[in-house]
Amino acid sequence: MPRFVIERDIPEIGSADRAAMRDASQKSNGVLQSMQAEGKNIYWEHSYVVNDKTFCIYRSDSEALVMEHAERSGFPATTVTEVRRMIDPLTAESAA
Repeated sequence: MPRFVIERDIPEIGSADRAAMRDASQKSNGVLQSMQAEGKNIYWEHSYVVNDKTFCIYRSDSEALVMEHAERSGFPATTVTEVRRMIDPLTAESAA
């Protein structure tokens, strides 16, 4: 299943308190559960929160499902990019 990086422009998200983050997570999870109940393959792995943006990592059958989640949850998807490959420090050690 493809993995996507979703960039979301959300003013002042980096200064949101724990309760606001919990509420946002619960809302996102609720939409994901509804979509999964409809037979749609989409999963949220995690997100990075910075000043005025989040960078979310999702696994999904398609970019269209990521966009549907953004619309249904009310969290804008400014940019959606499919991950082509992953590298990490161990990549330097692997054989060609």
